[in-house]
Amino acid sequence: MVGTPTNGRSRLSFSMVNGGQELCLTSTPTSIAGSDCGVIEFTKEDVEALLNEKLKRKDRFNLKEKCDNMVEYIKKLKLCIKWFQELEYGYLLEQKKLQDELESSEIKCSEMEMIVKKKEEELNSLIVELRKNNAFLLEKFTKEESDKLAAVESLTKEKEARLIMERSQASISEELARAQRELSSANQKISSLNEMYKRLQDYITSLQEYNGKLHTELSIAEDDLKRVEKEKAAVVEDLSMIKGELALSKASQDEAVKQKDAMVNEVTCLRREIQQVRDDRDRQLSLVQTLSDEVEKCRESAGKYCEELDEMKAKTNELEATCSSQSFELRALQNHLAAAENKLQVSDLTAMETMHEFEDQKRLVLELQQRLADAENKLMEGEKLRKKLHNTILELKGNIRVFCRVRPLLPDERASPEGNFISYPSSVESLGRGIDLVQNGQRHSFTYDKVFSPEATQEDVFVEISQLVQSALDGYKVCIFAYGQTGSGKTYTMMGRPGLLEEKGLIPRSLEQIFQTRQSLQPQGWKYEMQVSMLEIYNETIRDLLSTNRSAPDVLRAENGSPMKQYSIKHDASGNTQVSDLTVVDVRSAREVSFLLEQASRSRSVGKTQMNEQSSRSHFVFTLKISGINESTDQQVQGILNLIDLAGSERLSKSGSTGDRLKETQAINRSLSSLSDVIFALAKKEEHVPFRNSKLTYLLQPCLGGDSKTLMFVNISPDSSSANESLCSLRFSARVNACEIGTPRRLTNTRP
Repeated sequence: MVGTPTNGRSRLSFSMVNGGQELCLTSTPTSIAGSDCGVIEFTKEDVEALLNEKLKRKDRFNLKEKCDNMVEYIKKLKLCIKWFQELEYGYLLEQKKLQDELESSEIKCSEMEMIVKKKEEELNSLIVELRKNNAFLLEKFTKEESDKLAAVESLTKEKEARLIMERSQASISEELARAQRELSSANQKISSLNEMYKRLQDYITSLQEYNGKLHTELSIAEDDLKRVEKEKAAVVEDLSMIKGELALSKASQDEAVKQKDAMVNEVTCLRREIQQVRDDRDRQLSLVQTLSDEVEKCRESAGKYCEELDEMKAKTNELEATCSSQSFELRALQNHLAAAENKLQVSDLTAMETMHEFEDQKRLVLELQQRLADAENKLMEGEKLRKKLHNTILELKGNIRVFCRVRPLLPDERASPEGNFISYPSSVESLGRGIDLVQNGQRHSFTYDKVFSPEATQEDVFVEISQLVQSALDGYKVCIFAYGQTGSGKTYTMMGRPGLLEEKGLIPRSLEQIFQTRQSLQPQGWKYEMQVSMLEIYNETIRDLLSTNRSAPDVLRAENGSPMKQYSIKHDASGNTQVSDLTVVDVRSAREVSFLLEQASRSRSVGKTQMNEQSSRSHFVFTLKISGINESTDQQVQGILNLIDLAGSERLSKSGSTGDRLKETQAINRSLSSLSDVIFALAKKEEHVPFRNSKLTYLLQPCLGGDSKTLMFVNISPDSSSANESLCSLRFSARVNACEIGTPRRLTNTRP
């Protein structure tokens, strides 16, 4: 069991109580205030060995050796508790540190989430703007493409018209040549037509010259058109490289090729027609006049075509200007799009980085939460072990355990204008065990085994005493009583509120646990028999609350002096208490006990005072005797569970009691005063303890001065007007906590 130094601490090797070796350090540690050794580190096996350690003594009647061994064992337990307190303090510091780290990481995560959201909003707005610009440019581009297609279509139509004119002019020239040949051959036959033929010939030559000019102009125009077509083809190729619209231009070119093929076919057809015209030369002579008319029309159409050609040149210039401007706009848009894509890539990179940081922070938060959960589990285990050690020390010392409970403010009560005069310290040593009361500017601090704040529920209170109730089934005498001024919540703590399952008191919950445990122990061979008795001490008179002959008239006759059944208290040599002629009922279930509790509560003396609407005017004592036997091991146990609801102390100036209430108040205060005398005598370890000064103290003699496990609930009112009574109750309970009544003894034997 000798440990190595860890984290700057040194572990002690501790031996058995009678092992002969003292506790020693393996190295020189720092000292602790209030302990005789240095810093000690215990393992779970060390603590279990210390708890399971049994006293060994050579002479069972050597009390000095027994006391020395007990002192040495208590020192070890104190060292162990001190180490657990330091360990608990370290766990609390680590828990606080982890909570701070968790909060900071959560703040960082929230900040990272805000940054990511802002980046996402900026990217979304930029994407929406780019989409709008892209849609606008696409619409503009489609419009320009449609205009360009219309211009191309008009150019193709003009080309077709020019080709038709050229073909018509070629056909006319051929026809004129044919006519000249026919005219030269017919000069002899037609003498009258020579002059006119000469005129026509001159006219035809002029027309030919004009046609030659037209041919030259047309060739120039064709060259210009070819150049324009080449530039347009270059623009179309550039646009097709940018937007991929080359297929449309190819389709239009294919259509133009098809139209060209169709025109070639038409030329062949016209040639055939010209051949037919040659065959019909005779008819052409008659048509010379018509041809001259057509020549004039051709002149007019040529002028129109020249005008249209000029218009087409202007349109081509405009198209070239628009194409150049569109190319500049496309380049600018491409540059803008490239810049936007770069921004988008940068924003994607930043978003990925923030996401990685967020995932790292999330993993860190999960790790901190896991560490926090582990620390909380360790803290809970340490708290359970500390309670077990503390209870072991109290049992060894024989002290009366004291729990303090502060009830919440009632609706008709007001908080003090100076603030709450009751507070709870938050230090490690006093957390959940300390209470401070301020009166007249002076602070009074008290420490008990457990302190319950007004927020504590009945379930929270019962969890703390459940192991003590369990001891009754194990063969111990157990006594739990509630003390405090009137209206401080004693009856609520012990009995609860009728009809509400969540607000059941300690007595119903204790009985439910006992019967459930009895049921679970049956497979192990245990059989239990239980007996219940209930009485009250009213005006120093014992009353049987389960008596079937008890009625209100009987009570009145007893108060008027008529003879009434007398009950006497007797203690035997083994420390058992019996009340003569008291009704004892065998019970087999918690439901039967609940019925008996309702019957007893209806029979109990309750009155109204200025401090409480339903003030208990008597001391209520509930006793459950448990007899168990294990048929497989022949082991017998006898346990007793005493649950006591004391009447509340009160001042006559506040309660305003008169008549019967005055007598009740005086009797209650006398019995509680006798209880305080007994406590003071036990605290001072006087030889004579005045148990017989009142029926209450005489009835509680085995619990206060014997081998019983005793627990006192001191109930406190948070009302500022009750500060004096609360301070008196706290002082009295502190004296009770300091009393040593002896080590509890288990009542067990073997069946003969």
